[in-house]
Amino acid sequence: MELRVLQYFLAIAREQSIIRAAESLHLSQPTLSTQIKNMEEELGKQLLIRGTKGSRKVTLTEEGMILRKRAEEILELVRKTENEIIRSDEVILGDVYIGAGETDSLRLLAKAAGRLKSDYPGIHYHISSGNAAFVKECLDKGLIDFGIIFGQPDLKKYEALQLPSKDIWGVMMRKDSPLSKKPAISPEDLWDQPLIISQQESGGGQLVQWMKRGISELNIVATYNLLFNASLLVEEGLGYAISFDKIINTSGDSRLCFRPLTPKREVEMHMIWKNYQIFSKPAEKFLEMMRHTAETDSE
Repeated sequence: MELRVLQYFLAIAREQSIIRAAESLHLSQPTLSTQIKNMEEELGKQLLIRGTKGSRKVTLTEEGMILRKRAEEILELVRKTENEIIRSDEVILGDVYIGAGETDSLRLLAKAAGRLKSDYPGIHYHISSGNAAFVKECLDKGLIDFGIIFGQPDLKKYEALQLPSKDIWGVMMRKDSPLSKKPAISPEDLWDQPLIISQQESGGGQLVQWMKRGISELNIVATYNLLFNASLLVEEGLGYAISFDKIINTSGDSRLCFRPLTPKREVEMHMIWKNYQIFSKPAEKFLEMMRHTAETDSE
């Protein structure tokens, strides 16, 4: 399977038309159709559902959708590799790719990047947001250089830098909510309340253990993977969101407030990367500065 043909396939998926894709690629329609047909024969799977005679629109089969996702990852990795090789001289110029969940610990990353900026203005940062499973999948595929995750990393697979800050679990609620009068929230306070929890916790994570109740015993009205979206639900009175502190502004004129859990629940943060990882020069400089920043901020 050639990279060139993968690019052809993605053009068809994007345009939803062989004719329009051929025009964008400056190819004839028969040539493009033949290339895709040969790829389907090579894989032994139909990738496209061609429209009827009166319709030029094409749609992807299930196998086509799988190939589209993998082709995008493959071509992104090729582009990243080419840039690293081209820029592998003494000039520190290039990109650093980071995956992270929503956490106030990103301030440490921002501080390290800011300290590097004056000496190495040619370093650019690309941050992808997602949960720990997303971050580890991107690391394993080589799509990012570093990941920031909650809790303990698997040191058999990853190197890790423990960050000095910890994220504190609590409840985000409206300031006029009955529970806002309490300085901290206990499990019993939430047993009969409408709850909004992260999708990562909805399968029965550490918070469910803290609650001393199973998922089926709780009144979960919504789940989220971006806390900003959850904050809108809270603001409209849908329920109480169990979340980390300092991600959503709950001070000043905000209609929201945050109360920590009791007993206290906090999570350590780590920056991780693959064992035996060979870094580009920008990634090396960033790692050096992160180590220095983590050390000085912990003092």
